[in-house]
Amino acid sequence: MKVFLHYEDNDNTSLHKSLKITLPKSWKNGPSSKLLCQFVESYNANETLGKSNPLNADDAHLAIRTEDSLSEKDEKQEGLVEIASDAITINTIPDRADVYILHGPSKTLAQITEQRRLAAEQIKKEKSSMVSCVRFGCKNRFPPGGPYPKCCYHVAPPVFHETAKFWSCCPNKKAYDWDDFQCIKGCATGVCTDVKEEGSSEKKQFLGGCDLREKAGEAAKLKSIDDFNKAQA
Repeated sequence: MKVFLHYEDNDNTSLHKSLKITLPKSWKNGPSSKLLCQFVESYNANETLGKSNPLNADDAHLAIRTEDSLSEKDEKQEGLVEIASDAITINTIPDRADVYILHGPSKTLAQITEQRRLAAEQIKKEKSSMVSCVRFGCKNRFPPGGPYPKCCYHVAPPVFHETAKFWSCCPNKKAYDWDDFQCIKGCATGVCTDVKEEGSSEKKQFLGGCDLREKAGEAAKLKSIDDFNKAQA
């Protein structure tokens, strides 16, 4: 098992370093902190790097790049997730993975789990105190009473007919997958609101096949002879 370690957490690129390590068998089932200590030892052993920018294993941690990173977006560290100091190496780091050394003390598995739990609770708390825009197709949420964000929405309810999904105000833009349907851009713009229009609660929030057939029947309904004569006059 090989791992590529990189130190790039410094604006001075001359202080960056990469190191390829072939892990001894005993390291695979050991804590990831061994990798960190090995890199720090190698980095500080370099006469130039160790003198200009000595690293301290107690003030550094490992991170790995993933697609579903829970880390905050950052220009240099986007997509990096911290590796716990007591995480088992072989269970956490894939073979030939790129692992990054970042400044800041390492956390244990228990500390990272608790940090994520608190972050999830905070997000849930914030969402529970927000209200949703009542316009069709708008996904914005905002504090009760505003400020109200700009809104791109549909003026009429959605239609779910067999496998087709579309907005009744935009019948030419059909989707057959829920995610694609969600991506259909609104046909009107304005400002979000959490106040429903008068009588909107009595109107249908979505339409189906029966509604389409009913509308088609109304469109095809024959006019009376009086209506026809008036139209010809």
